[in-house]
Amino acid sequence: MGRRSSRTARGGEAEAATGAGGRTHAQGPLTRPVGSGLAELRPDRDRPAAWSLLIDGAPQSLVDLADPTHLGFEYQRRLGHLIDLVAPPGRPLTVLHLGGGALTLARYAAATRPRSRQQVAEIDTALTELVRAELPLERGWQIKVRGGDARSVLERTPEGTVDLVITDVFSGARTPAHCTTVEFTALAARALAPGGWYAANIADGGALPFARSQVATLGAVFPELCLIADPAVLRGKRFGNLVLAAAHTPLPVADLTRRAASDPAHARVEHGRALTDFAAGAAPATDATAAPSPEPPPGVFH
Repeated sequence: MGRRSSRTARGGEAEAATGAGGRTHAQGPLTRPVGSGLAELRPDRDRPAAWSLLIDGAPQSLVDLADPTHLGFEYQRRLGHLIDLVAPPGRPLTVLHLGGGALTLARYAAATRPRSRQQVAEIDTALTELVRAELPLERGWQIKVRGGDARSVLERTPEGTVDLVITDVFSGARTPAHCTTVEFTALAARALAPGGWYAANIADGGALPFARSQVATLGAVFPELCLIADPAVLRGKRFGNLVLAAAHTPLPVADLTRRAASDPAHARVEHGRALTDFAAGAAPATDATAAPSPEPPPGVFH
């Protein structure tokens, strides 16, 4: 689930008109039932080869077929910062994406880090078929999409083999409970290679009880963590996305802070004592106690 930045750059008109051989704006929007609801591919008003994917009206992904490095949603750019910083520029990564959508972040990693090996867990195989047909991946990208539950795929991931695990799992507009727990986070930690990072996109609003619990949950497994979010979300002024990053080694908080502050949609990075205070009193979620992330308030996507 995502929110678009209010400021986006325009793509080049000529090449962007056809992108990488996928759906063109001249064909118009497309609506099709998939396993998770009603999927809609909607032409982007600013970029002539870009498409938004919505499920039951909730924005999920934005893909620019002419420029896979373009990340139109705020939360995707924040996850993009983590892809940029987890290793020296250009070095290939092994990435596990839990939740696929339109494969925006997998495309980004493939374009910015050639020869990266990526696996995507997407339970909605009909959605994957739609995305592959209408928004095709470039040949040569090493991206494997597996139809299955995110946690089941994570359980089968060999120990110590992944540089970055990204959890972006939504059923409609809510993260399922079984992908929010200490046990789930421990599986992600087990999959990470030395120096690897774990990242999660979540959504919350108001007093942020779910986000506070998720900070406590990750903190029960990882010694290093930070949170990236819009200041208005952190103040409880609106419902929105928050990105969590965690590792067993120090995170580049200063670099993340600079990137978040210079983004068109300014974000704040919380870490250390401030993040400890943010989560004070919150209990980690376990398989026995977890609940899905909260339902977005009516009209939040309009």
